[in-house]
Amino acid sequence: MTLFGAAAASWPLAATAQQPIPLVGFLSGASPGAYPATAYLAAFRQGLKETGFVEGQNVAVEYHWAEEHYDRLPALASGLVRRQVAVIAAGGTPALLAAKAATTTIPIIFSTTVDPVEAGFVASLNRPGGNLTGWTITNVELGPKQLELLHELVPTASSIALLVNAANPVLAEPTTKNVQAAARTLGLQLHVVDARTDQEIDAAFATLVQLHAGGLVIGPDNFFNSRSEQLAALALRHQIPAIYQYREFAAAGGVMSYGGNLADAYRLVGVYTGRVLKGEKPADLPVQQPTKFQLVINLRAAKALGITFPPSFHLRADDVIE
Repeated sequence: MTLFGAAAASWPLAATAQQPIPLVGFLSGASPGAYPATAYLAAFRQGLKETGFVEGQNVAVEYHWAEEHYDRLPALASGLVRRQVAVIAAGGTPALLAAKAATTTIPIIFSTTVDPVEAGFVASLNRPGGNLTGWTITNVELGPKQLELLHELVPTASSIALLVNAANPVLAEPTTKNVQAAARTLGLQLHVVDARTDQEIDAAFATLVQLHAGGLVIGPDNFFNSRSEQLAALALRHQIPAIYQYREFAAAGGVMSYGGNLADAYRLVGVYTGRVLKGEKPADLPVQQPTKFQLVINLRAAKALGITFPPSFHLRADDVIE
């Protein structure tokens, strides 16, 4: 009886030791190993850590990257579903679309730059319903404000261009619509230019020169996120004042950026992933939005372009790069 009792007492410990740690799927249209993906992963892991999960210790993460080939995302999402992951963390709108199409039962925590209610991802921001929730940066809606700032910086420019990735229509189409409406209000001629590869980015800037574009708004896209240095360098080389959504663009030599903070978004994705792993339901977790948008100006870039920021920009800027 003593031996039996000792063995019985050890069963719960053995069962606990053999219990597998939860598996999270991370799905992204971006490329791994390069900035900004590395920074966003660090923020995602920080969010997990804040809820008590450390990768490799009590949670495992399987990463699926499309490397800007968005047509690969449906197969990658289906692969995570077959792996029966506990949660899918969807980085970016194309990844969210693929994950949503792949499962209606596995919780999906997303970061997106579109209005998730208008896009039909959730029922409402406060009570998402279903299996999706996350963070929306609403950079699609910021396009008109970016155009306004650019117009304020170069008021004599009557022709402005918008760079989009037409391979990602869920972002390209509403961005184009919003910026076109704002351009009409400001009395500006807007040229929409498409770029889906590095070579097409180079060609797009050559087209901007031919169009005599006096400024450039860069539309939101993972493809452009990872090419901040290339975009900033081309804007300076071709003497085109340009604005993008993230500080990384201005830090790389772009003249100005205005938008939300993606690191905050991915940290929140990590936090929500951890909360779902602990038993909370996506339907009960409200979609989060940034409470502040950052304006970053680069005085060195402006000088190289032969322009000067009006005093109002210095007063409004959250960061000034000299």
